[in-house]
Amino acid sequence: MANRIHPTAIIGDGVELGEDNVIGPHAVILGPTRIGDGNWIGPGAVIGTPPENRGTHHVVGWEGEQSEHGVVIGDRNRFREHISIHSGTHRPTRVGDDCFFLVYSHIGHDVRVDDNVTLAPSARVAGHNHVWSYANIGMSAAVHQQVDIGPGAMIGMAAAVRKVVKPFTTVVGNPAKAVGVNTVGLSRLGCSDSVVEALSDHVLGGSAELPAGVPDALAGLLKEWAAR
Repeated sequence: MANRIHPTAIIGDGVELGEDNVIGPHAVILGPTRIGDGNWIGPGAVIGTPPENRGTHHVVGWEGEQSEHGVVIGDRNRFREHISIHSGTHRPTRVGDDCFFLVYSHIGHDVRVDDNVTLAPSARVAGHNHVWSYANIGMSAAVHQQVDIGPGAMIGMAAAVRKVVKPFTTVVGNPAKAVGVNTVGLSRLGCSDSVVEALSDHVLGGSAELPAGVPDALAGLLKEWAAR
């Protein structure tokens, strides 16, 4: 299916688009950026501008210049009004599939965002971070550089995250501290009540082995986290 691009949008040189994407009024996408299929990019969204790094040359992407590493985006993501995603400094900034970035949320340079991640309004992820699948970052929360946000983690509203967040934990406050387990997230991924209870011990550090009955996809994700 053809892409639907509003005439006021700016699409720079080096931007590659798949199919069935919607790009709204006054959106700015600069190269090198590669975008997959079925994404919805709202009014005023900005993707691919130079990283906020004092040592980086700020290219003029809307006049044909391109950053070195750019942005790579997968399929079926929804980017609401005025989100921003910066290009990388030594690797592409990456967004996976089926993510939902709400208004004014931000992804900094060299960040990797996996699948099914949600950023609430004004959530901000600084450079060089890895946000694992199914994580949910709350309204106005801020994630410092060089931090891993584990699979299914729930970051509370206005939290300030400065260290690793374990899978499926819920963290709140400034500095952010773990206060529990994202049981709703585990249930939505197919865990029974008994498995949720057993996994709660696992993710909080009380058990080294995965309990029986964990769905295969979730078990693989947790094993990948443990081996990182």
